[in-house]
Amino acid sequence: MKIGIFCSANNNLDAEFSRLTEEFGHWIGGEGHTIVYGGRNSGLMECIARSVKESGGMVVGVVPQVLLRSGRVSDFIDVTIPCDDLSDRKSLMMAHSDVFIALPGGVGTLDEIFSVVASASIGYHDKRVILYNIRNFWQPLAELLEKLQQHGVLREGWRENLVVADSLDEIIRML
Repeated sequence: MKIGIFCSANNNLDAEFSRLTEEFGHWIGGEGHTIVYGGRNSGLMECIARSVKESGGMVVGVVPQVLLRSGRVSDFIDVTIPCDDLSDRKSLMMAHSDVFIALPGGVGTLDEIFSVVASASIGYHDKRVILYNIRNFWQPLAELLEKLQQHGVLREGWRENLVVADSLDEIIRML
């Protein structure tokens, strides 16, 4: 399976984020799966790439030119897919992934999540985003989406393509 990963490239995050990301990466690699991710060499992005690679999985980095030029690319990538910019990266990641997992992340991660979900909602694909809710990180987002639905601005079917998992076991069952 090709698992698209969205997550933070920032360092100095909650240690539990890194620990559970590493555990998840070791499961992915141990199962022989491939990750498709943004290719950065820092934060949870580096953590997931390293742990997948250490466990025998394949790592595909979809890397914008700006990162390639600045040398901010992981050494754990097996296949590099260069791209022009972040929009290009999202399109390529959607094309090369079967499912997506969102680990804790910021505005870039939110952009990636909603690009996948929005494109699924109008019929471009039927791929799912699973929010890995480490330490209830995604709980406020889930509550916001519920509120948007209550106000009628979000269709009821959004849960088909965006789900929350509170543990690795839940993710495994969903996959």
